[in-house]
Amino acid sequence: QVQIVESGGGLVQPGGSLRLSCAASGTIFTIYTMGWYRQAPGNERELVASITRGGSTNYADTVKGRFTISRDNANNTANVQMNSLKPEDTAVYYCYIVARNGLKYWGQGTQVTVSS
Repeated sequence: QVQIVESGGGLVQPGGSLRLSCAASGTIFTIYTMGWYRQAPGNERELVASITRGGSTNYADTVKGRFTISRDNANNTANVQMNSLKPEDTAVYYCYIVARNGLKYWGQGTQVTVSS
């Protein structure tokens, strides 16, 4: 069984920063990719950022230059530092992993609200 737990969401003013954390545990032999999706009300879930085991990163165009993803392979954790937040960043953020077995596992989501 695999557990994905996110933390770090909350309410922040425009221009502010938040750091989301993700921890994976359970029967995971190797995690290939870790990342974050987000979903705002009425919108489809979209990829925000991802990072491979080797450290290669990928970002949505809307967050490039503002978000930075990192990971700790030894501890199966990943973080995304979100700076210069905008109201349009408001969404539920979901951490995911792609494990050695090729399956994708999801966290329960954490709310990020950017509002004055």
